[in-house]
Amino acid sequence: MNSPETIDLTHLRQWVGRQQTSTDTLSLRHARLMAATLGQNPEQLQAHDPLPPLWHWVYFLEGLTPEQLGRDGHPARGGFLPPVPLANRMWAGGRLEFFAPLRLDEPAEKRSQVISVEHKSGRSGDLVFVTVEHEVWQDGARALREEHDIVYKNPSPPPSPTQTQKQGQSTPPAPGQWQRQCRPDTTMLFRYSALTFNGHRIHYDQDYCRQVEGYDNLVIHGPLNATLLAALAHDVGHEQGQKILRRFSYRGLQAATLDTALHYHAQATEGGLNLWVHRDDGVVSMQAEAVWK
Repeated sequence: MNSPETIDLTHLRQWVGRQQTSTDTLSLRHARLMAATLGQNPEQLQAHDPLPPLWHWVYFLEGLTPEQLGRDGHPARGGFLPPVPLANRMWAGGRLEFFAPLRLDEPAEKRSQVISVEHKSGRSGDLVFVTVEHEVWQDGARALREEHDIVYKNPSPPPSPTQTQKQGQSTPPAPGQWQRQCRPDTTMLFRYSALTFNGHRIHYDQDYCRQVEGYDNLVIHGPLNATLLAALAHDVGHEQGQKILRRFSYRGLQAATLDTALHYHAQATEGGLNLWVHRDDGVVSMQAEAVWK
């Protein structure tokens, strides 16, 4: 395991301020494929409709050659993102502000910038947090602003059967006012990886998951979980009088892997919702907060 001395924070912080810009057309076809992946009716989406929340992750994709990828299937480090010397990279969470709806089948621009690099060390070893700011613009106006948190760490070995038995079942929080359930399968993970051009092997390579990154099964995408929570928030808003999302924040707590159902909950707060998703064993995998306009 890397010691704190191997994390050259001064060097890594040279990436703070690094920028990149990309353009794309928010294709109706890709949005309909996303709808099908999530079990929704693709034909309900039409050109110039608002893009559902967090579906902008289907666009502005970077097509790199195999030589430009790392062992995990992500882009090799040291380009736009700093070369953090820790094996595992995870999508830890983020915060979004919505200013105007993004419209389907219309061009848009994404402007990205590394805004912070932080290092922490504890019982679990070294952690490096990289935060990237994204802004998406359409028709000359800023439509959304996002801060995306990426965490790097060394792998943990999967728990032994004895450890798993000792952990037992956790007690989930009390049910929320609104509830949904989803049981992702390999087809859903494959489709979501394809739509987001996500080559991270934890979502399709079981041997890699178990032998390299320490997971017991394929990992359900953190952004997929966040998208499903945002969909619940969006639908509750419509039920409550066409309320529109102004802010949405989410934080991954525990990885969710295949062979578990995911239980999504929302509870009303003053001005928005608290949301969470827990696994069959009661462990909360992700928490989120939605604020209305």
